[in-house]
Amino acid sequence: MKRIIWVSILLAMAAIIMPALFMQENASGEYISDEPSPAVSESVSPSPSPAAVYEKVPDNENTITVLNGDKVEEVTMADYLPYVLAAEVPATFSEEALKAQAVAARTYIVYCTKHKNPKHPQADICTESGCCMAYLEETELRGNWGDKFDENMGRIRSAVTDTDGQVLTYAGEPILASFHSSSAGKTENGSELWGDVPYLVSVNSPETETDVPNYVTTVEVSKDNFRETVLLLKSDAKFSDDPAQWVTDTELDESGRVRNMTIGGVVLTGPEIRKLFELRSTAFTLEYKDGIFLFTVTGYGHGLGMSQYGANVMARNGFDYREILSHYYPETELN
Repeated sequence: MKRIIWVSILLAMAAIIMPALFMQENASGEYISDEPSPAVSESVSPSPSPAAVYEKVPDNENTITVLNGDKVEEVTMADYLPYVLAAEVPATFSEEALKAQAVAARTYIVYCTKHKNPKHPQADICTESGCCMAYLEETELRGNWGDKFDENMGRIRSAVTDTDGQVLTYAGEPILASFHSSSAGKTENGSELWGDVPYLVSVNSPETETDVPNYVTTVEVSKDNFRETVLLLKSDAKFSDDPAQWVTDTELDESGRVRNMTIGGVVLTGPEIRKLFELRSTAFTLEYKDGIFLFTVTGYGHGLGMSQYGANVMARNGFDYREILSHYYPETELN
């Protein structure tokens, strides 16, 4: 009982301190057929419910309310989840990776049914990727996949039906099943962004640039734009005549991502810098040369929970979806 109470306290803390910085990260992102959405959990900050033991519900018996545009619709998990899965990961992913994603997405939806999002209290979840999860209508998928629609949708539906009703729990409750596109060797520790959550800890992730499209990206910023961009957030920053001296200290966290960086004499967090310069992750290096600041960025997303491309590599290496989920969400149970 003490353990359950402590977990509830931790989740409450996570909900309170989850940065507003992530509330709009995906709002302008468009689905790209060969890449997943940057991640579901850039956004939600619900409050925890009293601890209870979750009882598995078959997808066709699990009814959820969805805000789709300006309409609230009542659908079953069986009808809704395949179109989330199709929007979140490539249908060409390995079978076990698709199953792992189906469980993570279902768990996230169930979590949202128990913890209302103040952005849309009238619905459990919405189809806006910048708020909840990506979602694509059948017409959009047919346009993306063409004559591969039946084959791809068959793979997606199989992943959903093969994991029918399965949800990840911790202390009897569905978890906040965060996921992201790809990591730079390790996933992020939840304490870096949301607070200490027992199942969101840093673990190794096997994907490399041979596995992930655009795994390493660069962003170039002129010295003038760099200074003005930083001043938008930190008006008290002081910049000398030598741009090579503007960045003085960088602190990395356990996963190798930028925890904070001193620029113009003031400290900016990695997530603040990521948002300011529209970087794909906080796993970046920064160098200055010939009037240009160059960010070299590895991976995509906040880094919490399951790496979608990491899961695909694990699946190709023979791990099943249960093992993949256990790796990325330690101490959880699959129900």
